[in-house]
Amino acid sequence: MRLHVIARGKIARSPEAELVARYEKRLTWPVKLTELPETGGKIPEPQTPFKTVLLDERGKQFDSQSFAALLGGWRDDGMREVRFVIGAADGHTREERDQADVLLAFGKATWPHLIARAMLMEQLYRATTILAGHPYHRAG
Repeated sequence: MRLHVIARGKIARSPEAELVARYEKRLTWPVKLTELPETGGKIPEPQTPFKTVLLDERGKQFDSQSFAALLGGWRDDGMREVRFVIGAADGHTREERDQADVLLAFGKATWPHLIARAMLMEQLYRATTILAGHPYHRAG
């Protein structure tokens, strides 16, 4: 199953970009990163069955085990792609939120988009290690 991160704005050279690249290299699942302009630009049309996860402060907060179980369930059901969409500074429209399969929040705080992108990549890596039985995730 491909993990497709679609984000508004360019990450360029930054400490956040280094974190994103670090986790991207560690992921054993296929990953695609798509950057869109802050405004305009269209999300690419999917070529396979997919789910859409919007990062949104109104979303559900998953613990790492539950997030891994969600991804594992989609994988086991034959889903070909999961799209994780990080919006622009003003977030997502009501229509985008209504069409999403899941709204995901990293807590109640609002995070800068570059940090949210790095946090997402780490959680994707963590989820895949949980599903693989790798010791990276240590449940307390």
